[in-house]
Amino acid sequence: MRLQCEVEVVSRLLPTCGLRGRGRGTRALLSLGRPPGRARGGGVYLMVCTARDRVGARYKVQENIERFFTRFVEEGKATVRLREPAVDVCLSKANASNLKNFLSAVRLAHQGTDAGALPLSALVPAKTSEVEKPKTKMIITSRRDYPLTKNFPYSLEHLQASYCKLARIDMRVLCLKKLRKLDLSHNHIKQLPATIGDLVCLQELNLHDNHLESFSGALCNSTLQKSLQSLDLSQNKIKALPIQFCQLRELVNLKLDDNEMIRLPFKIGQLDHLRFLSAARNKLPFLPSDFRKLCLENLDLFGNPFEQPNPLVPNVQLKIPLTLLECAARATINHRIPYGCHLLPSHLCEDLEVAKTCQCGKACLSSFIQITVTMNLHHVAHTVVLVDNMGGTEAPIICYFCSLDCYSQFLDRHLQSH
Repeated sequence: MRLQCEVEVVSRLLPTCGLRGRGRGTRALLSLGRPPGRARGGGVYLMVCTARDRVGARYKVQENIERFFTRFVEEGKATVRLREPAVDVCLSKANASNLKNFLSAVRLAHQGTDAGALPLSALVPAKTSEVEKPKTKMIITSRRDYPLTKNFPYSLEHLQASYCKLARIDMRVLCLKKLRKLDLSHNHIKQLPATIGDLVCLQELNLHDNHLESFSGALCNSTLQKSLQSLDLSQNKIKALPIQFCQLRELVNLKLDDNEMIRLPFKIGQLDHLRFLSAARNKLPFLPSDFRKLCLENLDLFGNPFEQPNPLVPNVQLKIPLTLLECAARATINHRIPYGCHLLPSHLCEDLEVAKTCQCGKACLSSFIQITVTMNLHHVAHTVVLVDNMGGTEAPIICYFCSLDCYSQFLDRHLQSH
């Protein structure tokens, strides 16, 4: 029986000499079995092989174990205390299930169970691949170095493949379930497969300088909702992000610079963990109403063709009297009535998801008055990059009104302040 984990063999005599162990393990392969060439009645041994000692150190098991320490076995940690020599074999970073099975076999061998009933392995030197520390990081910065015939190590947590002229994402990358950081910047990628959402540990995704024209809603509905913290879509050809984008609630850092963005996500205020936002050099005429809800540390909107706001020239979409659909939609949202596709047609659910919020706090769907007003960006960000070369830190933001009365009250306050 074999177990891959990290091991530190600590002599219990060290403290008497004023010494102690390092406190960290080395990648190792543990084997439970008989040395080759021994008679069938020979003893069972525990062998520890490391990269420095692939031949391995052997320890007799039968009636030689003083104690098992298994308090943290669910975390992949345990200690086997031997009588002779007086050492503690400290195990860590093991698969919890495999560790339990291995310790169970060691315990049976210690108790003298017939070797024929034990899952023993041959005690032979370990292969280099069995004791090497798993590779967790790979950086590729040229097409020449990109692996075409060899798979990526499944242990990778950080993969960078830049300047490789990739036209699409390699499906082999999507098998790297431990991947936390994926950098595919400076390539020719035009489309993202929805299966990126299967990378359940992915925290950082860098797609800077590619040929992307969209970011799919399927990705926003994937497990990225719970893991993705940093997303770089800068220097692409994206014009807008899907409604579902704001379901990526764990986002802390979002880069959208140098695209063709004509609007920011409608419900951007739902990104309550967002702290760093840059959308410089796009085609934004104004900011969505929900932008007011953000709480940022750094904001960069330089180089956008923001329109000059004019509260006195409203876009009137108000229908009087209100339609039955409008009344029902407003009541559903204002009274927080639960709804879903199991109760309503999907297109009505989608309409409710993008309902506007009036300055009075009530909802409106397709019947409203819309204006743009000036907002100082310091209201939502601690540090603001100047919006233009004139030193401005203000930008137009959309406001909605559910009725003529709400709009009139706003105009009264606006005219009094000016």
